[in-house]
Amino acid sequence: MAKLISLHSFRGGTGKSNITANLATVLALAGKRIAIIDTDIQSPGIHIIFGMGEKQITYTLNDYLWGRCRIEEAAYDVTPREVALGKIFLVPSSIKINEISRILHEGYDARLLKDGFKTLVRTLSLDYLIIDTHPGLNEETLLSIAISNILIIILRPDQQDFQGTSVTLEVAKKLGVPTILLVLNKILADGDFKAYRTQLEQTYDTEVGALLPLATEIVRLGSSGVFYLQAPKHRFSKEIKALGDRVLAME
Repeated sequence: MAKLISLHSFRGGTGKSNITANLATVLALAGKRIAIIDTDIQSPGIHIIFGMGEKQITYTLNDYLWGRCRIEEAAYDVTPREVALGKIFLVPSSIKINEISRILHEGYDARLLKDGFKTLVRTLSLDYLIIDTHPGLNEETLLSIAISNILIIILRPDQQDFQGTSVTLEVAKKLGVPTILLVLNKILADGDFKAYRTQLEQTYDTEVGALLPLATEIVRLGSSGVFYLQAPKHRFSKEIKALGDRVLAME
């Protein structure tokens, strides 16, 4: 059975899409078949990390939600050449202003997402389906969280993030998500990583999956590629690898 993983943050700007792309790559390098769905319809962007330009995208998640295509027609093979055995497919959201505006004004039937998830798992023979969610809590993110096997909540060392994460955790636990992991991102180089781990575990009574540094190398990369493939020995990459190993250990 394929596992559904949701990556979520209460606020934007946490680096969620970058972490999603790197985690998917680690799992694919382990020989797994992965699909990512960008459900952050209001501010999509993960396709850029995998080198997809607008001209390479025929159908998007928006097209599926409006009945213009099947969900699998909007799934593109974005597997990096460094991945020998696994596969990564991506269902991007539209970056066209009119498509984003229509979603904002009209909404869509969130139940279609659930149907699409099941179809992708079946047609692409997936091991993992990863949902890059929209920040905050709305009908779509609640649905993704509710049906997830694993929820990864990403936050920064910021008091607003800490408070918002408490809300998300409370909701996720009420929904009965089997496994919840916390990922603290953008920790300053002189930050006390061990102290942060202790603080998170004691505050939220939840397992910490990774502690990620704020790295100038990632900033310089500017979403133009998967950082793990370029610097596998970097502390960020080692933490992502540990997170991937934790996910794989749940099989």
